[in-house]
Amino acid sequence: MPSKRDYYEILGLKKGVSKEEIKKAYRKMALKYHPDKNKQADAETKFKEINEAYEVLSNDQKKQAYDQHGHQAFDPSSGFGGFGGASRTGRSGPFTYTYTSKGGNPFGFDPNDFSDPFDIFSSFFGGGNPFNRGPQKPHYSIKINFMEAVRGVEKTIIHQGKNHTVKIPAGANNGTRIRFHEFDVSIDVLPHDVFKRDGYDIFIDHYISIATAVLGGAEEIEAIDKPIKIKIKPGTQSHTMIRLKGKGIKHIRGQGRGDQYIRLIVTIPSSLSREERRLFQKLKK
Repeated sequence: MPSKRDYYEILGLKKGVSKEEIKKAYRKMALKYHPDKNKQADAETKFKEINEAYEVLSNDQKKQAYDQHGHQAFDPSSGFGGFGGASRTGRSGPFTYTYTSKGGNPFGFDPNDFSDPFDIFSSFFGGGNPFNRGPQKPHYSIKINFMEAVRGVEKTIIHQGKNHTVKIPAGANNGTRIRFHEFDVSIDVLPHDVFKRDGYDIFIDHYISIATAVLGGAEEIEAIDKPIKIKIKPGTQSHTMIRLKGKGIKHIRGQGRGDQYIRLIVTIPSSLSREERRLFQKLKK
């Protein structure tokens, strides 16, 4: 069997992670390498690799077999059953892909019965396979800023000489696609100076003084709704992470919100007054 990368490594995970963490990692990687958006020469290969890893790790039986036996669990020559099968080759737009179906095995599944990677993507994110359409509809891309994506916004596009209002729902992210009868719209979200986003979670760096880190205190933190006051415990170490549950981005579908994570970074003064230096020297002793 050709050498293959570890499925956990492909998704940037370690063994023992939850299903939710597997889904989250897949979402991030699949969006990054989907050939619709990523024009690198190896994007299609990586996209298929990511989907194959997700198909195994998201399936309890396949994951159990993989955790016990690695890729050998899906290799017909490894002793896990005598398999017949056939290769399937398809073409989606400019991309050609091949995958193989095999017979049964002791684990109760077809070891190499992997789905069309584009269908996996479509079933996970909803909607039809973007590589399996008839005549292409016009496609427009709309750039919005970070807070517009968080809160939702209306934008206007001109299609065939007419103005059309596009309602972008709260929680939209890079790659969110809105389908209309006559055209499709995809969303590009501009980065924010303070907030970084991962799914529905947001992350910020907040800088505190040495005195606050040592003695503790209260700090006002930026948030997407309004500033929040948090308590800093005495003896806080630099790069301590604080989680604010439910203070992240609203889910685009259904209820709930992500979380906000705050990384506290202790600032070291680059220059000291004579009195400050004296006090530090006293503390050092």
